[in-house]
Amino acid sequence: MRMLLGLAEALPSLVEAQFKAARASAALAFSQTELAIIRTSAGIPFQLRYCPALAKKPEPRKDDAPKKTFDPFENPPRELFITDIPVNNPSHFLVLNKFPVITNHSILATKINKQQTHALEEDDLEATYACLKAWQKNGVPSRQNRLFAFFNSGEHSGASQPHRHLQFLPVDSMHEGERSAGWELLIDLILSCATTASSEPIQHPSLPFTHFAYKFSSEPTGADLLKFYNDLYRMAKEAVDKFIAANSGQLSLHSVEEGHLPISYNLAMTTAGIAILPRRSEGHMLRGDNGTDFGFIQLNGTTLGGTLMVKYQEEWDVLRAQPHKLDSILEAIGIPRMP
Repeated sequence: MRMLLGLAEALPSLVEAQFKAARASAALAFSQTELAIIRTSAGIPFQLRYCPALAKKPEPRKDDAPKKTFDPFENPPRELFITDIPVNNPSHFLVLNKFPVITNHSILATKINKQQTHALEEDDLEATYACLKAWQKNGVPSRQNRLFAFFNSGEHSGASQPHRHLQFLPVDSMHEGERSAGWELLIDLILSCATTASSEPIQHPSLPFTHFAYKFSSEPTGADLLKFYNDLYRMAKEAVDKFIAANSGQLSLHSVEEGHLPISYNLAMTTAGIAILPRRSEGHMLRGDNGTDFGFIQLNGTTLGGTLMVKYQEEWDVLRAQPHKLDSILEAIGIPRMP
């Protein structure tokens, strides 16, 4: 049975109204970005966003004193709260990102504090798909009238909060007219490698990291989504195991105590399909041709959307001038493709 959200009005209207109000009251801090489209050596387009405000964002203190970790989803501010998901007997809720760089960036969090590093459950995936579907006008996707969902799990994934949550970016907010000309979601490019839905996993031949995807043949049920997820996770875990076996000392599995999963990964979903990217590093040091370090480029699940962010002018300048360096960044964060 497909999840019925029970919303009083259209989901895009709810999110947009709350975002405008929260921005006006300074309940959220929206950061403007500069945007350029760069391409890998194989021609895959990526959004490169430059946001110097991120460099000023306070980092969590790391010291030896044990402290209770602040959970932004335990009791979210009323100004950021959008709605329960579903409205009746909710398993999740939708809340605005407090530090967005994309308009109407929202987050789907579990009502109960479940772990980000545990396996996703059927209701997580079903709620995610229900929101993706609800964003589309009359349930019909257009090129931009839709959401991109992503999930970060594990220390190498770009995850920042332990309370389980998935994130949504409206594709029309990611597009910026001529500045984003030639760009499309990376998951779209991956799924385009299969002309029809198939039981075989999809990989884009020109991407330098191992990844797996499935294209939906019809609207999936919660059980369908869980099977897709479990299959993709199994393939990601096998890829990590093979890399570890062939590259001693370069990567270790995570502790599985208390139900944590042994690998880091990113997941992405649209109403067209689902993809997974196993990770071996949170980022990669950007270096000049003379060996100069320009900065550590961190990536999360937006990688599967075909976008990355930099905080410093030097990084922005180098990647625009030498976009081929994107290849080494993408290869370093994931499991290299086997020849």
